[in-house]
Amino acid sequence: MKIFTLAEGSYSVDATKKFIPFNPEIDSPKDRPASLFIHVNPFLVQTDTDLILLDTGLGYKDTRDELFIHQHIRNAGFDPEEVTLVIMSHLHYDHSGGLVVERGGKLVPSFPNAEHVIQKREWETGLSGASSSYHKEIFEALQGNIKLTLVEGSGEFKPGIRYELSGGHAPYHMVIWMENNGDKCFFGGDELPEPEQLIRKFIAKYDYDGRKAMQLREEYGKIAAAQGWTCLFYHAKSLCVGKVVYNDEHFKVIPA
Repeated sequence: MKIFTLAEGSYSVDATKKFIPFNPEIDSPKDRPASLFIHVNPFLVQTDTDLILLDTGLGYKDTRDELFIHQHIRNAGFDPEEVTLVIMSHLHYDHSGGLVVERGGKLVPSFPNAEHVIQKREWETGLSGASSSYHKEIFEALQGNIKLTLVEGSGEFKPGIRYELSGGHAPYHMVIWMENNGDKCFFGGDELPEPEQLIRKFIAKYDYDGRKAMQLREEYGKIAAAQGWTCLFYHAKSLCVGKVVYNDEHFKVIPA
């Protein structure tokens, strides 16, 4: 199993839920009051049988009108058309924006050859347009134009790939456990988005069920430490791929 971090950089987001690029070398947090500052890191995982994309970033383009995520996949040595599976932890915009790309004035699938795996109720939530955290037009553009596999609850998608309905950050959020040739990889999406959320125990106001999300972080951290899972941190500032150590009721994350 090979893991590639497809880092899309840093952003600020305020009550409008617009993600604005933030360069700490030239931008000041003081100029963006009441904002959260996040980092966005989709992941590409190569196994013996698949090339798997875990969440898709914001869908922003570079100066050549190319999706950042497409270019980063090429930089990793692959073509975007080689992606066989796109597995989504959930469909909030900072995770699902890269599912589509604008071409000729319309949105089209970014990974037309890939099977897309999404929780059924999360897909329905995204299509409903009931929350500004979801961009309905993305899912309308995908509908009928991709191979879409809607899963429910928790289970095994295929040998070596398990999904678990977690429901902490969003009601139908899921986490992914992958195994291949003795390697073990855990993707927690926004249930375990950065190492700091293991090290500091707190309830986050941006989670659907903050107490449950806090408890899940601890649960997943203990499993990862005891069983040697490599953890992928979607919103990490620097340590995106790490191993968890748990001693004396304290967590530590070290580079994998």
